Amino acid sequence: MRHNVDGRKFRRTPSHRKALLKNLAISLILNERIETTLAKAKELRRIVERMITLGKKGDIASRRRAFAVLRHEPSVAKLFTVFPDRYKTRNGGYTRIIKFRKRMGDGADLAFIELVDRAVKEKKKKEKKKEASKKEEKS
Repeated sequence: MRHNVDGRKFRRTPSHRKALLKNLAISLILNERIETTLAKAKELRRIVERMITLGKKGDIASRRRAFAVLRHEPSVAKLFTVFPDRYKTRNGGYTRIIKFRKRMGDGADLAFIELVDRAVKEKKKKEKKKEASKKEEKS
C-alpha cells in the first residue's frame, strides 16, 4: 500500500533525483519557461512554488533555506529581487503547466512549465530586430 507516500521516484537514486529537480528548478527560475516531461513538471512545481514563497518572505533565513536547496547564487538572487514584486498580491499558484505533445522516442507526455505573469521581453526584442531589418531593406 502507498499510504502517505509522497513524491515521484523517476527510477533514480535519491541523490540523482535531487540533482535533477535542483537543476530543473534553477533553469525554470532563470528562464521562466522550460520544456520537460509532464511528471517532472508536476514534481518541479512543488519545489519552485516553495522557493518563490521563500523569496516573498525576504528575510535572511529564507535566503539561506533557498540557497541550501538550489546552491546557485544567480537564481537565489533573482528569487529575492524580481519575484517578490511580481507576485506580492498572489497567494500561491505561481506556475502553469501546459501539456503539448508526446515524445517520439518513448511516447512520454511533454509539457511546458512556466511562471505565471512571466516577462515577455524576448518577443519585443525579436520584433524590434525585425522592424530594424525591414527599415534597412527599404533604405
